[in-house]
Amino acid sequence: VQLVESGGGLVQAGGSLRLSCAHSGFTFEHYAIGWFRTVPGKEREWVGCFKSEDGTTYFANSVKGRFTISPDSAKNTVYLQTDSLRPEDTAVYYCAAIDEQNVVTMTCRGILVYDYWSQGTQVTVSS
Repeated sequence: VQLVESGGGLVQAGGSLRLSCAHSGFTFEHYAIGWFRTVPGKEREWVGCFKSEDGTTYFANSVKGRFTISPDSAKNTVYLQTDSLRPEDTAVYYCAAIDEQNVVTMTCRGILVYDYWSQGTQVTVSS
């Protein structure tokens, strides 16, 4: 299994970026994707998640209404659309995946451990 992330960059406050999480090697039918971000000196922050079986998404309060997650099954890619970006969104963003059969919570929001991780991509928002 491999997750390859892309789409990060430098953007002005109020701008948008679309992060891509291209997955390959999945041997399971349904999966969950989580998005996280890290800033030096701070704990990793959960941003949002997606479950492929029912298409549900959940977001942290800090990004709710500004970020969306959407899949493209033909491209084996899950996107994190980030709009109305703020300087405090500056971070390294990661996507992570897990076989939904290994998920014991009702929603992806409760997933604490993911099995596969991307290499991360830097998002920098200037004020």
